[in-house]
Parts: sequence; C-alpha cells; structure tokens
Amino acid sequence: MNPSHPPIVHGTEDVLISLCNSVSRVLQVATQCPIQYSGMVQRITKTSLKPDIGCFVLVDGGFSGLVIINFSAASAMELYRSYMLSMGMTESDLATSYTSDEVSNVMGELMNQVVGDFTSKVQRELQTYITQSQPKMIRLNKQVNLSVDANLDSPEARRVTFYTGNNNIFYLELAVDRTEFIKIVDFEPQERPDPDALMAQAATEPSPAAATPPAASTDTDELLKSLGM
Repeated sequence: MNPSHPPIVHGTEDVLISLCNSVSRVLQVATQCPIQYSGMVQRITKTSLKPDIGCFVLVDGGFSGLVIINFSAASAMELYRSYMLSMGMTESDLATSYTSDEVSNVMGELMNQVVGDFTSKVQRELQTYITQSQPKMIRLNKQVNLSVDANLDSPEARRVTFYTGNNNIFYLELAVDRTEFIKIVDFEPQERPDPDALMAQAATEPSPAAATPPAASTDTDELLKSLGM
C-alpha cells in the first residue's frame, strides 16, 4: 500500500452491496429472470421473518451475522416457476401454490446458492473466511422477529428492496457486527468462478424436488431454539 494514499476501508454497506450483488446475480442466472434492487437502503433496528415465505441463514467466522430474505407469495412463485422451467420441467409438473413443500425446497436451494456465492466473494475480496448454516425456509402468516444480538457486540441491520422481472417484490435483511476491513497490503482478488459453469453443474445434480426439503415449521419456539435463543 502506498503510504501517501489513505487506506481502503470496507464497512457494513460494502458487505451489504456484495450480498445484494450475489442475490441479483445468482437469481438471474438460476431463473433467467431479471432481478434488480433499490438504490436506497434502510437502516432498521430489528430483523424479521415476514409472510409469505421467510428464509434465514446464519454466518460466522471473520464476522458474524444473519441473512434473511422475505418473499411474497407472488415473488416466490415467479422465481420458483422460472427456475424449474429453466431446468427443463413442464408447466404440468409445477406446484400451483406457494405453500407446497416443493416451492420451499427450491427457494431454500436458491438461498443456499446466493449465500454460497457471497461467502466465496468475502473470502476472495476481504481475505477472511465465513461459514454458513443450512438455509431454513418457513411459511408464515404473521411476522416473527429474529435477533442475534446476543452473538454480536455492535449489531447493525439493513433492509433492501428487490424487484423481479414481473415487478414482484421481496426483501433482503442483513444483521452483522459493526466492523471495518482495512486494506493494508495490495493484492488481487482471486479469480471469480464462472456462474454459468456452476449452474450447469447444478443442473446435473438431483432435482431440488427430490432433495430433503429445508425446515418449514411455523412453530416459533422451535425456530428460536434453532437459533440458540
């Protein structure tokens, strides 16, 4: 690093942008559906799972946090249908309701791909390592607040609005420790894997419908127990 220039600092917003880019890039590749996110981000005081389908993943390692995506029934069904049709399924093979276990299973697989892409970028670009829990999908008819404050020293929370190709909306929420990554040595991030190659590999694996579906219980006590609360 050139001492005449101030160090490059990556904070919460930089981590959030990286996560947003993973969401839009992975979902676009997987579903062949345009995904955009708002240029405005909300500072929030608490994170929540909201109707109709909520999904959360815990990350830990170089920093700790909670990633939540809340899908409306319309956005979940649009992404589910687009993904399955791109995998070669026919309309007659598709579930017709967002309450189907198959829809939860597919959305959980997409969330897993999103967070996997994000953790890979963190390792390449910030030179730290984080792990992720298995995504948990929950069908909801009311809001459930989630908090990992007990595991975070100085928590920060953000919410970003996403839009599908049909203008259906879903929301990303991120809660992380307040932290900064300061670049002290010049380095080149490792080469990014080819997303098309990754999707081709995923296409050769068993259909998501045949996989073990992610947790879909609406029991709040069981959910909080799974978070260690």
